[in-house]
Amino acid sequence: MTRIRKVLAAVLVGLALTLLAATPAAAQADKLKLTVAGDGAEGVTIQASYADGRRLDRVVRLVLTATGPDGQKVGPVQLEPQPEGQGFYSSGPVLSTGTWKVTVNSPAPLQSKATATVQAKAAQSPPVPTPVAVTADRADGRGAAAGWWPFAAAGLVLIAAAMGVAMLFGRRRSATPND
Repeated sequence: MTRIRKVLAAVLVGLALTLLAATPAAAQADKLKLTVAGDGAEGVTIQASYADGRRLDRVVRLVLTATGPDGQKVGPVQLEPQPEGQGFYSSGPVLSTGTWKVTVNSPAPLQSKATATVQAKAAQSPPVPTPVAVTADRADGRGAAAGWWPFAAAGLVLIAAAMGVAMLFGRRRSATPND
């Protein structure tokens, strides 16, 4: 009977310690850490994680508002999670060129707010490739890349001729009677 009491007491103490240890983690799970930055063009990116550094394991609703040059306003814009990573959100091109004060809010139960200054720039197009000069020997098909095929054709002809000769001599030997 005392053995059962000891086991029961040990289980209860273990359960109590587990619940007490989980309380700070549960308190931290109520807060988000939002990292707000520009995307290099006319948009904003947000990385959301738990305040204790853990990766975000669920979708949260984030709302963006921004104030820009000359008092321009954007938002509220609801942000959708992006496939680039867990907890990654992007606004797309919502800002015009200039310096913007961007605020991102997350409502309860994971309430949080972050503000950042973002420099929006017009989207850049890729550089135009520089033209490559074509030399005269390449234009008429006599360049280094054009000269390999006659050698390959000659090699195939030689291989075919060697196989034909081998087959011809092989038949003559089998056709002669053995002494």
